[in-house]
Amino acid sequence: MRIVAFVDDLLDRSAVANALPDVAFVRDLAAVGPADVVLVDVGTHGRELPALRVASPHARIVAFGRHTDTEALDAARQAGADVVWPRSRFFRDPAAAVAADA
Repeated sequence: MRIVAFVDDLLDRSAVANALPDVAFVRDLAAVGPADVVLVDVGTHGRELPALRVASPHARIVAFGRHTDTEALDAARQAGADVVWPRSRFFRDPAAAVAADA
């Protein structure tokens, strides 16, 4: 399974890499390639979700963001993210987010 992540914060990257050792961190859509799962920090990459959904129609998109940013979380759902969780839930167990049902 190929997992890519749009996660810029170094501490967040560390937590994701610890839970998902084979994750590839990317910064633009061109680097996504044939991903099975794409993790998206909606705080920094939420605007890319609609284009990501078009570019990777079969990828499972897991989005996370601040629980207080309900607008960004709702926008992620509307853009086609399969799973949208607040940061606290996501970072409790990133691997569970990847495996979770919507």
